[in-house]
Amino acid sequence: MAPPTSALGRGTVVRYAIGSVGTGGFGTLPGLVLLIYMTNTLGVNPAFAGAAFTVSKIWDVIIDPWIGARSDRSLARTGARRTFMVLGAIGLPVFFVLTFTVPPGLPELASAAWVLIGFLLAATAFSFFQVPYIALPAELVDGYDDRTRLISARVIVLALAILAFGGGATEIVGLVTASGGTEYLGYLVMAGVAGLIFAVAFLIASTVERSARGTSEPVVPAPASVDGPAAPKVGPGMHYRRGWSAVRSSAPYRALLVTFVIQALAIGLMLAGVAYVAAEILGAGVLVLFLSLIAPALLVTPLWAALSRRIGKERALRIATVVFAVAALSLILLIWFPGPWLYAPVALAGAAYAGLQSLPLAMLPDTVAHDAARNGPGRAGTFSGVWTAGETAGLAFGGTIASIVLAVTGFIPTVAGQSVTQPESAIVGIIVSFSAIPAALMFGSLLSLARYPLRRSDIDESTHRVASEPAPPNGAPTA
Repeated sequence: MAPPTSALGRGTVVRYAIGSVGTGGFGTLPGLVLLIYMTNTLGVNPAFAGAAFTVSKIWDVIIDPWIGARSDRSLARTGARRTFMVLGAIGLPVFFVLTFTVPPGLPELASAAWVLIGFLLAATAFSFFQVPYIALPAELVDGYDDRTRLISARVIVLALAILAFGGGATEIVGLVTASGGTEYLGYLVMAGVAGLIFAVAFLIASTVERSARGTSEPVVPAPASVDGPAAPKVGPGMHYRRGWSAVRSSAPYRALLVTFVIQALAIGLMLAGVAYVAAEILGAGVLVLFLSLIAPALLVTPLWAALSRRIGKERALRIATVVFAVAALSLILLIWFPGPWLYAPVALAGAAYAGLQSLPLAMLPDTVAHDAARNGPGRAGTFSGVWTAGETAGLAFGGTIASIVLAVTGFIPTVAGQSVTQPESAIVGIIVSFSAIPAALMFGSLLSLARYPLRRSDIDESTHRVASEPAPPNGAPTA
């Protein structure tokens, strides 16, 4: 792989962070609007809607490790991963718009199938960008704290994107309907605007490798045993097995991955519930609720970075996890005391959310560096592919759990223009899936986090070891 840069330039930070405008938008919109689009606009039963959402994410679990391995091979051959990133930037807008072009009046199953196919294609295009994008920090910078700085800038942009897309998407739908358009048209316009932003952000971020490295720096090929230039071509099955082999061979990566997946499951549950809480509990729009969740993240992301420098990333992540869990659990009181008081614990959860996003992503390149010091370079893409698969699976199954809870508790689906009074059991289901279940998952993630062994001294030792070893000849395996 290309050797890490010795210093972290401002251009690298800016270009890399801009990519999170798109990743934050696509990471937010499906969980926020896709389920409610199917149940409240297309009239799809929550069980069918949840199944369609989940199947597309299961596909991500299959395809992401393969994309990661192919990205590693591209890096070894050409010195860059950007080809995959550009393909994702071009394909995602097209398929995201397709997802929201369901013709009015289609039967329930046909509507669900249309959304499934469109979103499956969109998710695949997104993975082509996201997997190599997550792999880059391990290659762009080599310092323990510099990685936190790079990721912290990304998370600030991510929080802005989540806020803009989370609040703006529903506002666009509302503006179109208020102007005489249908909900179908509103969602289509929303998808078109979002798709254009995805494309611009991803194309800018795809230039970050050239910005950081220039064109004169030589590329050190990956070992031949890990898809280097001299390695024979292998099929998707081998890439998939190598991806999960990486999980088994790195205890720090495995502990961090399990923690992040469980936490993504909890966050996916809450994201899926935001629109329902706003509509059925508050009787208001999503924007204010999203503001209370995301605005604190903008303010405290630098504080999580400072805290991690003082006490270590893993201890800071433990604190963020506990704060989020306590804030989420307190929302169970909405069953008996509904009201605007919920904005306070939601804001507290938002402050913790900044740490839950920035700290694991800053720890991921540490696990890559630790693995490279022991097993040789060349697996950053493989690690990021499995990571992205785990994240998308967690977010997806969060939406699945939410849809199951809605179905079991008697939630009544509607079509555009129709309104119903939901039964009390459905209201309780919405609150429980927004509070108690995410809190339990967050507390559970502390068990796997306790098994994460890396500390600053371990990373400094790994970085020094990789930097002091001579580069192997082309195609030669690392000792």
